[in-house]
Amino acid sequence: MNDALFASEFARELEAESPASLKCLERIPARLFGWKPHERSMELGYLALLVAEIPLWITHIIKHSEIDFATFQHFKPDDTQGLVNYFKQNVAGAKATLLNVGEGELAETFYLKTGGRELLRSSKKEQVESTINHMVHHRGQLTVYMRLNDIEVPSIYGPSADDRSFTSASGVQYL
Repeated sequence: MNDALFASEFARELEAESPASLKCLERIPARLFGWKPHERSMELGYLALLVAEIPLWITHIIKHSEIDFATFQHFKPDDTQGLVNYFKQNVAGAKATLLNVGEGELAETFYLKTGGRELLRSSKKEQVESTINHMVHHRGQLTVYMRLNDIEVPSIYGPSADDRSFTSASGVQYL
């Protein structure tokens, strides 16, 4: 499969997974950003940030050829709407980047680093392929955190135990 076709298919997959992620993020109250279920677990706010930020990784993979954990700047949302807006911005950016991929671009090397030290090297295509799975994995964790905090879990691939009408922070009505 050529790079442009792969990238457009991946943009469609990102678009298909985004509504469920958005429904989760819209329900995370800022007052719980610091909550975590165990001392070794990540905070709810950081987990939600990962779900919102992973689409940005696609842009970095393709345009910058590396992510360095030591220098990568994480967004710090003040509230739920900021988190939601950040996610929407990152999805839009990732889709635009994917839809402008040139032939041969995804065969180029991507580097994951920490403090300049290489942790992983692979093709950009391999890394882009794993990002949706990574987002879905963290979204699944997020739904567990939601359940533990009595936050209604939305329908993702089918009805949830909480499937009822829900109005998001931005006024969208989900049935």
